[in-house]
Amino acid sequence: MRESIPPEARRKLVEVARGDAPADLLLENARLVNVRSGEIHDADIAIYEGRIAGFGAYQAAQTIDLHGAHVCPGLIDAHVHIESSMVSVPEFARAVVPRGTTAVVTDPHEIANVLGVPGIRYMLDSSEGLPLRVFAMASSCVPATHMETAGAKIEAADLAPLFEHPRVIGLAEVMNFPGVFLGVPEVLAKIAAAGDRPVDGHSPGLSGLPLNAYLAAGVGSDHECTRLEEAREKLRRGMHIFIREGTAARNLEELLPLVTPGNAANCSFCTDDRHPEDLLDEGHVDALVRMGIAEGLDPITAIQMATINTANYFGLRGLGMLAPGYRADMIVVDKLEVFQARMVFSEGRVVAEHGEYKGARPTPPAPPGSGVQVKWEAVDLAVTASGAAKARVIHAIPGQIVTGQSVEPMKVENGRAVADPDRDLLKIAVIERHQATGNVGVGFARGFGLKRGAIASTVAHDNHNIVVVGASDAEMMAAARAVSETGGGQAVVADGRVLAAVPLPIAGLMSDLPLEEVRDRVEAMGKAARELGGTLPDPLMTMTFLALAVIPELKITDRGLVDVNKFKPVPLFVP
Repeated sequence: MRESIPPEARRKLVEVARGDAPADLLLENARLVNVRSGEIHDADIAIYEGRIAGFGAYQAAQTIDLHGAHVCPGLIDAHVHIESSMVSVPEFARAVVPRGTTAVVTDPHEIANVLGVPGIRYMLDSSEGLPLRVFAMASSCVPATHMETAGAKIEAADLAPLFEHPRVIGLAEVMNFPGVFLGVPEVLAKIAAAGDRPVDGHSPGLSGLPLNAYLAAGVGSDHECTRLEEAREKLRRGMHIFIREGTAARNLEELLPLVTPGNAANCSFCTDDRHPEDLLDEGHVDALVRMGIAEGLDPITAIQMATINTANYFGLRGLGMLAPGYRADMIVVDKLEVFQARMVFSEGRVVAEHGEYKGARPTPPAPPGSGVQVKWEAVDLAVTASGAAKARVIHAIPGQIVTGQSVEPMKVENGRAVADPDRDLLKIAVIERHQATGNVGVGFARGFGLKRGAIASTVAHDNHNIVVVGASDAEMMAAARAVSETGGGQAVVADGRVLAAVPLPIAGLMSDLPLEEVRDRVEAMGKAARELGGTLPDPLMTMTFLALAVIPELKITDRGLVDVNKFKPVPLFVP
């Protein structure tokens, strides 16, 4: 299927393709990675007006001799939340384009949970004029569940105007999977609103008949598989599997044995959430391709999973492969095993070379709102001990966004259950920050290792209230107030003093600082947390997912603890 081209532009392209008019650019002596035919072959590639005119001997206004370097289609991220990069969309493009990413399919539900539909439109507007094609899936779960307070609500009727935008191509991850397989009318109405567009899934651990029902409703993909057998069952039932390797959730090594020559076309790569340090140090989709090749995946298959497979699933016409009539979004790679982009082209123009970004850097528009509204006089982190003072405890797991849980006896002082750092039992709280309701959910968490101090963040998937973990109530309040005073952000606090912080004034999710400075500030927060006894590689990132009430097992929102397996609130204390 070809992308629609105006008749006169098509006529001129055809004229160049048949050799009757010169091309704009000719890439000579290329080794073309042909993701359609599954082979690598010699080719001279002619480009005209941003599209591939053909392969062969052409006259051109400019010629570049590649001396046998490989040319691949530009990489496509099948599922990403740009907000998790913690920078503006133009800064995100500056990070990923030099790595070979020329298109992303994003779910802007992070900012949608803060600002609603205007937040989605802000992300689309922010991506105008970039050498990165930003396609959006209309956010389906705002709020993610009925057990939390978000800054907005998007219903089925709100989706139709979004689908009129040419870069809104489907319905984003349907996280309320119980609502789907139980046939909740409002959830099914959102899927129906998508029409024949792709509908992405989000169904961690779903299996058997409930999985059948989830798929029968029209869901087509999943990126939440953490176990090989889970991915295999979903693939067998018709799902397109997005193999994820992000910052908080790293699943590629576990899931890669799923991929075979017979099913690879139904698998793609996605990053989901990548923090600044990983974008700068490891890379983006290119890092997944490298990992796949290093794990024994055929290089062509790995590149297909980052290009044509994703384009085919989403129906991205004119993208995902290099062929006459297709967009000239390309990367030049010297060695496939190393897979580092030497040159990156967007519509036939060099937009990055040797890791240096040469693309447009427009200033993003002002966000339609943001900020932190907290009813501080109602915020009380004290927990009155109940009964035998045995409480449910969330277990943070390094490298995962799933959690464990246990029931532990609490340390009690003056009738109140308090943090016990010696046993790695810290207090965790979620403070509502959108509507100044005064809601506060308080619980306990294990796995952070802090001996003193606290960490806080206005990034708290997906409701993005203030989440804070600490060794004492006083330090937690100091950290929560610190991120509030900057209009959103993250901070590490000890002895009432901010040790390290990053301001996130764009909806409390993204910074207006350069990516490198955000990376340095994030690294400083990690160092500060380790100096307080922290043991997690990225404690702030891990903490932000403890409020995500759609990922098993035990999570916390501003309304209290949630048993995700049962998809219902549960009390903190047990008999």
